[in-house]
Formats: sequence, C-alpha cells, structure tokens
Amino acid sequence: MVDIRALDFRLLKVKELNSSYKLFAIVDIETTGGSAANSRITEIAVIIHDGLSVVEKFSTLINPEVTIPYHISRLTGITDQMVADAPKFYEMAKKLIELMKGKIFIAHNVGFDYGFIKQEYKNLGYDFKMEKLCTVQLSRKLLPGKSSYSLGKLCDELNINNNARHRTEGDALATTKLFELLLKAKNEHPQYKTFGIEQLTRKISFKTSNILIDKLPEETGVYYFYDAKGTIIYIGKSKNIKQRALSHFRNSSSKKGVNLMNSIVDVDYKVTGNELIALLLESHEIKTHKPIFNHAKRRSAFSHGIELFYDMQGYENLKLIKNVEGTIPVLSFTTQEGAKQYLYDLLREYSLCQKLTGLYHSDGACFGFQVKACHGACIQQEPADLYNKRVQKAIVASGLGNRSFFIVDSGRNAEESSFVQVEDGKYIGFGYIDNSENISDPQALKSYITTYPDNRDARQVIKNYLGEKKRRLIPYTGK
Repeated sequence: MVDIRALDFRLLKVKELNSSYKLFAIVDIETTGGSAANSRITEIAVIIHDGLSVVEKFSTLINPEVTIPYHISRLTGITDQMVADAPKFYEMAKKLIELMKGKIFIAHNVGFDYGFIKQEYKNLGYDFKMEKLCTVQLSRKLLPGKSSYSLGKLCDELNINNNARHRTEGDALATTKLFELLLKAKNEHPQYKTFGIEQLTRKISFKTSNILIDKLPEETGVYYFYDAKGTIIYIGKSKNIKQRALSHFRNSSSKKGVNLMNSIVDVDYKVTGNELIALLLESHEIKTHKPIFNHAKRRSAFSHGIELFYDMQGYENLKLIKNVEGTIPVLSFTTQEGAKQYLYDLLREYSLCQKLTGLYHSDGACFGFQVKACHGACIQQEPADLYNKRVQKAIVASGLGNRSFFIVDSGRNAEESSFVQVEDGKYIGFGYIDNSENISDPQALKSYITTYPDNRDARQVIKNYLGEKKRRLIPYTGK
C-alpha cells in the first residue's frame, strides 16, 4: 500500500530564479518549539506579493501530530484542541509548493521559517529549495541605527499595526508592510536604488564569498576581516584559515553572523605554523585592535585569579582576586569558585596555611594549625623560607612558576621551526629560526625573538598548551 504522504509533490521542482521574477512569498509560521529537527509547525501564513501589492493570501492551522507545550500555547494562543481537526502538514504540502513555486521566500529572520518548512518537506522525502530574502538583513541594511530589529520593535518604531502578534496571519501582514517600506527605502537609497530587490538580496547574502575566501590559505594562523573603512572588525585563528573563514560566510542564522557577513569587504591573514602561536597572536591582536565583533574575546575569559605577595614577616601569601586590566596573577580561572577550589587543593597537597591563602580569617593561628594541618606560618612558628619553598613548589607544579624555557614547535614551512619564550615565568614572545641553525642554543633563539606584552591570558594559553601533551622544551637560566 502506498503511503499517503508519498505524494506527487516530490516530483515538483522549484524553478531556478533570476532577476526577472517579481513575485514574493511572504511567510510566517508558529511552531511547537525552537528546533526544526525536534519541533513541528502548528500554523502557517503565506502572502503573495508582486512588489506593488498583495495578490493572494493563504493561512491555516496545522496539526503537528505532537503535543503543543503549555508555554508555547500561552505565547501563541494555539492549543491542542484548536489543531485537532486541522490538516496535517503532508495533507497541504502539495498546495503549499504550488503556491510558492517561482517566488522568492521572504520572512523576518528567514532562516527560522525556511528551516522549519525545509525540514517538514525533508520528513516527506522532498528537497525544498527556494531563493530567500530576510527582512531582518534588509532592515539592517536599509534602516540602519534602529535600537532593535525584532519584528515587534520595528513595527512599533515604524508605526506598523499588528493586533495579532505570534499568530501567523498577523505577523505575515506586519512583515508585508515592513517589506513595502523596505522597497520604498531601497528605491530612495543612493547606493541601492538601481538594484533589483533580488540583486540586493544576493548582495547581502553572498557578496564576499568566493573572491575573498580564495585569498586565504588552508594553513594554521590568524585571519582578519576588514570593513569598508579598512578597520579590522573581526580577528580569529584556526588550524585551517580558509575553512574557518568560510564558516563565517555560511553563518546567516544568528544576528551577529549576518551583521558580520554584511560588513566584510576584505580579508587578510598571518600564517603561524602551529596552534600555540596562533592562540598567542590572536589574543594579542584582539587586545590591540579591539574588533567590534570580538565581544567575547575582548573580555578575558579568565575572570578570577590567584595572586602572590609577601607580607610584612616575609611569608609568601596567596590571595583570590578578581582579574582587572593590568593584573597578572600567577594562576587564572574562568570562575571564582574554580579559583577557590584550586586554592583548597593546593592547601591540602602542600600543607599551606589557611590564613596565608586567604581562606581563613583570624588575628591568631588558623584552624589548620589547631588540627596540625598547618605548620604554624600564620603565627610565625614555621620559618618563612621553609614555608615559601612549598608555596613555590605549588606554583611551579600549577603553572609556569618562575621557570625559563623555550617551547619549540613546527614553523611556517618545512625549513624552519618556531619557538615561544618564557623567562622567570613571564611570557616574552615568539619567533622563527631556520632549521640549519643550532635550535638547541637559547642564545641563538633569543636573537630571533619578537617580544609581546606579558599578560594572564598569554600565560594561561601557554600553561594549557603545555598540559595537553609532552612538548619539546629547551630550559635555560634566566637573565
């Protein structure tokens, strides 16, 4: 018996669009959740527009064949009872294809609506394809400077009435009115008025891809994106620069991804030869240039640290601190709790003093001394030099300590090697040396070093890198 869902619509093919097409299918859907892979459509509205006015409307509830979550029903007003007798998606799939065939698919945040519809057809064995246009992207391009580009906020700011928010017909009509305003804005725009709306769609969606990506190598290093003013707007690193950069141009599902893609007019790169130098260079370049699209990396991921200082009696104290600009703790952590727990671990393993690690506050001896876990540094009963030796052992075991060494790794080509220098526990910089020279000679390496600022992020990158697996180290005596 033939499955009723295996309909003839699978044989239908959407025509390849070109600039002569003037019909648009403005779409809005409601769903049972936010994931196209795991959720289903509960309502759909399609408004056919010819670039001047609405020529056809279609809307229907859809039985999703799953229970609608309570919080979704509260948001949309669509309940299980309302969709019980509604058609299932496969029952109206052919009609929907015939309605939208030969049109340009328009939605506000088009990736969401298009993704759900494509998935519904995929479940039926049909490869749904249409050219897309996103009114969020167009709004950012043609109506710059808005406080928000959500449909609700744009409608409020542009005086577009929508008395049926979170129902498809209301949102589709609001998107249609927005689209008409965008068409007017395009026709009055000095740069885009000669473009067909389809051309503008391609300009936003695909503008930089092949020409710019072809400039990039498939090697390890750091890459840079520039805007029209020549300003660096994003810096990244990868083991394969070309593939990583390409992923940005394919990311049109997020607000940040769309914004970044629309701003890029040029790319550049620096091959580093290995991931350690790529990480160090990326961190330095982001701190130097502060690109607007590197929000997360501009703020250090290491929010808390452990600081080392001497008290009046000559004892080395460890203290939990919140990292701020200019501070370079001996160890850094992503959370305060992580830093505190690590202090407790050091205290137990190296018999450190609770008071001198800031974990116990008292005018006298710490609690550890009372239970014989502390040797009495808190009341000067243990000599400072003995106590300090254990503190240094803890620091050295935990990170870079006060060691001096070079990390030798692969270079940018087969004829050279790279190296990173750490001196007295501080990051000095990196360089490259020809393999024909004496790579094991610290003085030879020093003559090729390019210095960079020492900071907690660089130290943490090096510490993590050393911890991953055995590395080639060349130790030496500091200055």
